Amino acid sequence: MIEAALVFVRLAQYVGAAILLGSPLFFLYSLPRQGNMTAASLGWPRRLLVGGALLTLLGAALGLVVQTATMAGSIEEALKPASLAFMVSGTTIGRAAVARAVFGALALVLLLAMKPGRALWTGVALFGALAAASLAWMGHGGATEGPGAAFHLAGDILHSLAASVWIGALVVFLILLLARGASPERTRALYAALHGFSGLGTLLVAVLLASGLVNSWFLVGPDRISGLWTTGYGRLLVLKLLLFAAMLALAAANRFRLTPALHAAIEAGESRDHALRRLRSSLVLETTAGVAILGLVAWLGTLAPVAAQ
Repeated sequence: MIEAALVFVRLAQYVGAAILLGSPLFFLYSLPRQGNMTAASLGWPRRLLVGGALLTLLGAALGLVVQTATMAGSIEEALKPASLAFMVSGTTIGRAAVARAVFGALALVLLLAMKPGRALWTGVALFGALAAASLAWMGHGGATEGPGAAFHLAGDILHSLAASVWIGALVVFLILLLARGASPERTRALYAALHGFSGLGTLLVAVLLASGLVNSWFLVGPDRISGLWTTGYGRLLVLKLLLFAAMLALAAANRFRLTPALHAAIEAGESRDHALRRLRSSLVLETTAGVAILGLVAWLGTLAPVAAQ
């Protein structure tokens, strides 16, 4: 029961940090700066980011309690001030949880105090980046000791940042595609965002692959490859890699087939409905795979890696 709750609150923090980082960056660099399709003129961007801030804040607070319960053996023991104080003062995972809660709270203050616009998106993205980076201390990267520990931690931080940017952007893409009333202006803005994100997407994939190899070196190791199919951690890691491959295939289809098809329909003055439906289906699958990967990462962080077994 406690273990399942721990996975759930970890997932909430991963999703919250992704929204706080990836979504405002998307507002800044992928949506138009003028007209009816700016993030400031739309009604939902601030609500989305408030949701991300609350997930980060509450997930970190609850995660601190549940993590303490995991170590102490019961929720009752975890709620004692002495147990929580030890967790915060004596462990890096506890201090990271407090920092993440603070970042979520500061982002929430900005969202409630400032008007929608570039200054707000920039401030929220900054706190989102800090929250996403702090996730490394919630996983195995922050627990590595000895030679290479700093290298592993840096790889884990980069992995968290790149994944958060990608998944936060997917959430916005999906909202745009699911919104009713595909006006010509909305469709053109969507195409421009899809086309413009392709270059950044390539960079994110490169960072994820490189940092993933670093993490695998420490968590699996070149001499324990067989552990990928003989241990629970290894089998979950293989499933994560398969889902990542599926995301890459869907992203490639979006970039090289579906986005050009939407552009062709716009240029020809034809109906965009078919192209939009195909994009919508593809992005639903890609986003679902991304959230599933975050769930697996949340689970993997509670298990001993292959290298430790």
